Amino acid sequence: MSIRTILTGTAVTGAVALGTFGLAGVAGAATTTPAASGTTPAHTFTCADAPKALARIAKVDNRIATWLPKAQAREAAATTAGNTAKATKIGNRITKVQGIETKVNGFQAKITAACPGATAAPSTTPTTPAS
Repeated sequence: MSIRTILTGTAVTGAVALGTFGLAGVAGAATTTPAASGTTPAHTFTCADAPKALARIAKVDNRIATWLPKAQAREAAATTAGNTAKATKIGNRITKVQGIETKVNGFQAKITAACPGATAAPSTTPTTPAS
């Protein structure tokens, strides 16, 4: 492809994009219809969705419970071997995964509070602080 073809394609794409969005902006400015109040959001959670959500949460919890001790052992081995850079990276990843675990447990608590009849799988993740 030559530079000339690339520049022409870029110019045409830019003109079409600006023309399309420019017209949409003008059309949006010309209309004065107020936004509808009381509209529902794009996605709503119902208690019928709770078992599926709790199953996904249990799956994530089980994966974390399996991964976390192994990662902590890798971190300890790297620290013992004197590879502090690797140990730091593993420690950062452990911290990130523990943050995900906290969020998932928060979602589980919200779901069980909103839908008391929903069955929640117990969390099997060990609660050990990251080092």
